[in-house]
Amino acid sequence: MQTPLEIAFKHVEPTDELKTLIEEKAAQLEKFYDGITSCHVYVGAPHRSQRKGNLYEITIEVRVPGTELVVRHDQQDNDRNEHLPTAIRDAFKSVAIEIKRWKAELKDEVKTLDGMLQGKIAEIHHDRDFGQIIATDNRLIYFHRNSVIDGSFDDLLPRDTVELVVQNTESDIGPQASTVRPISRIAYDPQPKSSR
Repeated sequence: MQTPLEIAFKHVEPTDELKTLIEEKAAQLEKFYDGITSCHVYVGAPHRSQRKGNLYEITIEVRVPGTELVVRHDQQDNDRNEHLPTAIRDAFKSVAIEIKRWKAELKDEVKTLDGMLQGKIAEIHHDRDFGQIIATDNRLIYFHRNSVIDGSFDDLLPRDTVELVVQNTESDIGPQASTVRPISRIAYDPQPKSSR
């Protein structure tokens, strides 16, 4: 993760055991996608059941290129939400499913053509002259305003499709595009390619 894990507790004792469990589960998310930018976990006990006691609420926010995946586990009177470690594990299982779903959607939207590497704009910061592209090979590629050809950097928006050339040498910030060219959605084949 690019930024440290953040954990917040509300009406719950923040024990070392709970913090360790959350840290372990958050680290495991990177095996599903290693480009996670940040992860925020909120643990609370706002509901008190007359019959059972505390029913915990877990919210996990995971930032990936171009979007934020949010899972909230707050079903009232759910037996599994009465046991805090189980509620935490269930919430992280749901986040893993969301990450897998997001990756599958991304692969369906952008397919590789024979020829140049393609991708979609994941993030763009017009005021700071840079952006990031999620390429068809699932790499997150940095690009600068000066690398955009056949179009204007200021016209690019998140989810726009582009062709790109990646520099041979990697910089401190990871792979960089030396050339980025906007293309239309119909410029690539929407059908999955068979593996060679």
